[in-house]
Amino acid sequence: MSAEGLEYWLCDVFTEKPLAGNQLAVFADAGNLSTEQMQAIAREMNLSETTFLVRREEHEEREHGVTVRIFTVQEELPFAGHPTLGTASLIREYLSARVETVNGQETVTLNLKAGKVPVRFESGSRFGEMTQPNPSFGALHEAAAVAKALGLRPEDLAASMPIQTASTGLPFVIVPLASVEVLSRLRVPMSLADEYVRDKDAKFFYCIARDESDANGSEWRARMQFYNGEDPATGSAAGCAISYLVRHGFVASETRVHLRQGVEMGRPSDLFLRAHREGEKVSEIRVGGSTVPVAKGRFFLA
Repeated sequence: MSAEGLEYWLCDVFTEKPLAGNQLAVFADAGNLSTEQMQAIAREMNLSETTFLVRREEHEEREHGVTVRIFTVQEELPFAGHPTLGTASLIREYLSARVETVNGQETVTLNLKAGKVPVRFESGSRFGEMTQPNPSFGALHEAAAVAKALGLRPEDLAASMPIQTASTGLPFVIVPLASVEVLSRLRVPMSLADEYVRDKDAKFFYCIARDESDANGSEWRARMQFYNGEDPATGSAAGCAISYLVRHGFVASETRVHLRQGVEMGRPSDLFLRAHREGEKVSEIRVGGSTVPVAKGRFFLA
């Protein structure tokens, strides 16, 4: 590595203003870093996720997308939402040669371990919308067992809504709660939660609640607590949530949902969700929001 160090940006994702939303570190060029070094750097950054661009020839990036690897403090992920949106936003802002115009929209395509994910941007705006992989739906979960794993009572769950695993690249147990009040007092006992999902078809819990002040059913709230604390915005889980809501008829096909997350931890995030349903098939999972760059620096390994 050169004495100049590794260039990286810090940005806030799913927000229009700095110091809100979900933080992300984006390394512009992973160079010759090993997987172990990327993981160690992600631990050093100590954010929910850190991404690394693995650069290739320009024609390869245009054909296949920009290769990006995503790390939490503990592991590499095949897909994650706010790193996808935030990284694409940074590429658009600082690496414009990798931006294509498709149907009048600026598009950045990322080549992730879960596959290609296009992110489209509104002209003159920082608002971007990613199209996630089509969803798969897994196990239905028993309410009393899930309530115990989350430190809740069975009556704290939304009785008329099933609890189900959904995935658009990363599987979550979608848990509808009875109210925003229940959501606001959520304190997940991680030992019980980890024990529950250990032998299940999901990696994390994602808890959602309808905003009772909205008569149209298009305003929702969410929280995601996991081994790194609490996530201010979880774009991958939001894609699973809108897939679930449309699949079960709680939200109509193509209805835009405004999902707010991070409120309780002082980092409010705004996620905008849509999905298409035709018969029993749910597709075109879109998760959107804005990204704000907040800092730029260099990281030294020697």
